Amino acid sequence: MIARLKFKTPMRIFACMQTAKGAFQDAPGHEDIMAGTPKVDIYTKWGCPFCVRAKALLEKKGVAFEEFDVTMGGPKKQEMLARAPAAMTVPQIFVGETHVGGCDDLYALESAGKLDPLLGL
Repeated sequence: MIARLKFKTPMRIFACMQTAKGAFQDAPGHEDIMAGTPKVDIYTKWGCPFCVRAKALLEKKGVAFEEFDVTMGGPKKQEMLARAPAAMTVPQIFVGETHVGGCDDLYALESAGKLDPLLGL
């Protein structure tokens, strides 16, 4: 019996099949549906309601993103500040190398109809 499964990773969605022996392989004719979409990074802190809202919008759109928790500071916080030197709040969202800004900025792009083109949707 062949079962078709999809596994979601931070960057891509892969389609694969389970063979009769239980091994997994690429499904014939599968399409990498995330190909051509820019990488999305979001820097967050624990308990941040704006972070939750921003992630919810990205998830609703089916956008894979990589989340970095900067609650305790550390190297990822320094990386965030290097990418957006004036950023003092979270979330900080990047689509490819484009700094979107925070949650309100993300929703403003959505309202203006500019988010989908930026995300390659």
